[in-house]
Amino acid sequence: MRKKTRIFVCIFVWMKTLGYKGTLPGIWKGLLLAACFVAGLFLQQPVFAQKHSVRLMTYNVGAFGKEMDDSAPMIARMIAELGAEVVGLNELDSCNRRHGINQVQHLCDELNALPGAGGQKASWQGRFGRAMAYAGGAYGCGIVSRVRIRDHFNIALPKGAGSEPRVCVVVETPRYVYAACHLDHIDEAARLEQARVLTVELQRRYGKGRKPVFLSGDFNDTPDSALLRQLSRDWTLLSPLEYSYSAKEPHVCIDYIFVLHGGPRVTVSGSGVPTSFTHGDVETASDHLPLFVDVVF
Repeated sequence: MRKKTRIFVCIFVWMKTLGYKGTLPGIWKGLLLAACFVAGLFLQQPVFAQKHSVRLMTYNVGAFGKEMDDSAPMIARMIAELGAEVVGLNELDSCNRRHGINQVQHLCDELNALPGAGGQKASWQGRFGRAMAYAGGAYGCGIVSRVRIRDHFNIALPKGAGSEPRVCVVVETPRYVYAACHLDHIDEAARLEQARVLTVELQRRYGKGRKPVFLSGDFNDTPDSALLRQLSRDWTLLSPLEYSYSAKEPHVCIDYIFVLHGGPRVTVSGSGVPTSFTHGDVETASDHLPLFVDVVF
């Protein structure tokens, strides 16, 4: 209900409560008409149109093992330092011979062990998306969130002529939908088809919804590629075109965050590809750099 409609209803109820039968002294009638006119001019926003500001993050973490045995504790501190609310993660193991744990849950445990603001610890939760069987377990993508995850599912992406099966993991929170994917690194045709499949499914589920739908990840393609041109038909790029790979010698932009067309209006209030942390070293945490976007909707 819009504010001006609500005011009209309140006036009507107030008049009925006072026993108004259809006649008012001229001065009171004039005041009521003036109040209604002012309400119609200035109170056009929805009553519940409260703006939300969220820091989104994406990070290819290299199974927490590119440069050290376990970079999850360091990356947890980096996430906390950035103040991200939700993080899309690429290259994760789950209960395989390389890493005998669910790495999404491992990162959540590290995040939840950190001291919180005002003495209140966070309550991070996560979801893993299996792209393929690997070493007696699984390998894929994931998402961690410090807001409640209401629903989640995975979109299996076709291998095509590419190197391996891929996945897009999707979570729905009370205010938005967040998806994380990792597209093929060898074949352009496979990337194009993977992007098409995930777009069709997210449009089918949320295209007419009231929540913004964000897509993050390692797309393994550059800003001038056919893949980015295809995505631009259905998605708006939110992240900066800054080099995100490699962490030691950044020279290419392949990690992005998008928002799906047709949803609520989303504006960007800040973004970046940080290379320096008080509590972390990007060169040993992973071979990619983390990327964040601050959105308001």
